[in-house]
Amino acid sequence: MAQNKPAAGHGPWYARPVWRVELPSGMVLDTGAGALVMGVLNVTPDSFSDGGCFFDRDLAVKRGLAMADEGADVLDVGGESTRPGSEATSAEEEKARVLPVIEALAARTRVPIGIDTRNLAVAAEALDAGAQIINDVSAMRTSPEIGTLAAERGSLVCLMHMQGTPGTMQARPTYGEVVHEVCDWLGGRVEAALMAGVPKERVIVDPGFGFGKTPQHNLELLRRLQEFHAFGCAVMVGTSRKSTIGAILGGAGPGERLYGTLATVACAVMAGCHMVRVHDVGPAKDVVATCEAVRLGMGWSE
Repeated sequence: MAQNKPAAGHGPWYARPVWRVELPSGMVLDTGAGALVMGVLNVTPDSFSDGGCFFDRDLAVKRGLAMADEGADVLDVGGESTRPGSEATSAEEEKARVLPVIEALAARTRVPIGIDTRNLAVAAEALDAGAQIINDVSAMRTSPEIGTLAAERGSLVCLMHMQGTPGTMQARPTYGEVVHEVCDWLGGRVEAALMAGVPKERVIVDPGFGFGKTPQHNLELLRRLQEFHAFGCAVMVGTSRKSTIGAILGGAGPGERLYGTLATVACAVMAGCHMVRVHDVGPAKDVVATCEAVRLGMGWSE
């Protein structure tokens, strides 16, 4: 289908289609003043970058509130590691990890909360606990009913591209033309969400940096990010601390990838993405603000 392929003529290199959407609570996400920053909150013992750091409920809540204070526009809570080679977490374990954290954060901050899950039961109970966004790394392949759930509850749904599964995705990622193939695949998932009744303005697409891609694939996706505006959906980018940055920086570990991450955030914002997903909210907010001043100007007068 033509709508699934990148198209030329999306405006100047710095253009960003307007995205303004009201959440079920009445809160509004609006990129009119600039790209939004989603803070990563992994409530897991084994995530690739910060596994175990916020596995304790109180530490997780403290971290979420700290990111809110740093200016996070969304807090993304996840209870399952999807690092390369990881195995699936049971729904009961996932719920035990994330629900108390979501409930506590929803009671203590007005920052919208997302649930990072591919499991329908986890998503449903997370929405009950106060989440308003479903961030599904399987793009509704694991639980197709997530589309219906999002439509019924008025929540946003983020659809991410992944070649294979977390357990297999980095074994041998192969593409003929990575941008076209990722766009074609995401186009099918967007159509599935629309068929389930999710309005297009409530669909977010994520190219899935690091999920079944080599460093070369990831860099090509970032270089041509503006082509993902062809869907007419919000575009999210999650490059934070990913192994591609480590490769660029000569083998730097996850804790040494801040400046590389911020460089990719700048690239994404200048390419017109609507939201960046990061571990380090404060520095990312500064980068976004600076990039938006370049992109849009600041209304200064002589």
